[in-house]
Amino acid sequence: MTSEVTVGTGAGLDTADMVLNIGPQHPSTHGVLRLRLVLDGERVVSAEPIIGYMHRGAEKLFEVRDYRQIIMLANRHDWLSAFCNELGVVLAVERLMGIEVPERAVWLRTALAELNRVLNHLMFLGSYPLEIGAITPVFYAFRERETIQAVLEEASGGRMHYMYNRVGGLKEEVPAGWTGRARDAIDQVRRRMPDLDSLIRRNEIFLARTVGVGVLSAADAAAYGASGPVARASGLDLDLRRDEPYLAYGELSVPVVTRTAGDCHSRFEVLLDQVYVSLDLAQQCLERVDRLTGPVNVRLPKVVKAPEGHTYAWTENPLGVNGYYLVSRGEKTPWRLKLRTASYANVQALSTLLPGTLVPDLIAILGSMFFVVGDIDK
Repeated sequence: MTSEVTVGTGAGLDTADMVLNIGPQHPSTHGVLRLRLVLDGERVVSAEPIIGYMHRGAEKLFEVRDYRQIIMLANRHDWLSAFCNELGVVLAVERLMGIEVPERAVWLRTALAELNRVLNHLMFLGSYPLEIGAITPVFYAFRERETIQAVLEEASGGRMHYMYNRVGGLKEEVPAGWTGRARDAIDQVRRRMPDLDSLIRRNEIFLARTVGVGVLSAADAAAYGASGPVARASGLDLDLRRDEPYLAYGELSVPVVTRTAGDCHSRFEVLLDQVYVSLDLAQQCLERVDRLTGPVNVRLPKVVKAPEGHTYAWTENPLGVNGYYLVSRGEKTPWRLKLRTASYANVQALSTLLPGTLVPDLIAILGSMFFVVGDIDK
């Protein structure tokens, strides 16, 4: 015996909610995410993000790797922010071991972290408009990405997974004349950013798709533990670079970009304006590096062992607050290294944001939450 259910809208039709799976597929650069939606016609009744398709068990792998090997694994969970991921791990280990990093390395790290932030943001500034039908911005975004990418590749040897941080500093000194070339690259990008900016920020179609769509209130952002551009677009004025400075941020004035609307367009604008801020910060750091001499790392024993104890280091990663809880029993491997990733907290808010919206708006909201699925699944 079969039963027939008519799904539809309109006069005279019995309607039933439809369950629709979006994913698991690999949309753009975000990774493999699945959404389980209940739809009433074109409108979302409920949404459940289902994660775990990219889970590598990184936190358990850390426990059987020594501190040098962990860096290689850690820079992969948010593949758009690899330098900043490495940085959080080495900061935690250095804090536990009581290592003081040479001043030149501190300023170089800060400059490179800001350049990595620019790379991350440019990816989303190109891919987000692409997801809602604007093809042109991605070409401009990638032109700027390549300019900065060349500079990071010259210093580290890597394009995506830099492996440039080490416990106690950096892998090696930057090539001769590198800071000048890096400043030239920053100048080029700063000069050309208005091309991307004017193309999209006030575009009528883009405004129609994003203004007032996917509004995340400040209270909800705080309740879900959202951070970074997603939280600041809702009016949460939190940035660890200013509020709990690490590296050289305590000696820099860090302007924090915020908005209050909390919609898709605000999130995009925060990301766009943060690129200008990061370019300025990176330039200031490079000018300071030019005035400093000395080593960029400290000599370490052949086997690095952190003393018994625990510590928590957190950093303002491009997508938000990343925390690294390290527990050591005095061995060459950590007893526990727990990651608190920005994307995991930010994506939780989707279950609140999506109900009541239309399916086309769902795409606009999903893209504006700026997540990397590897950063969710770890």
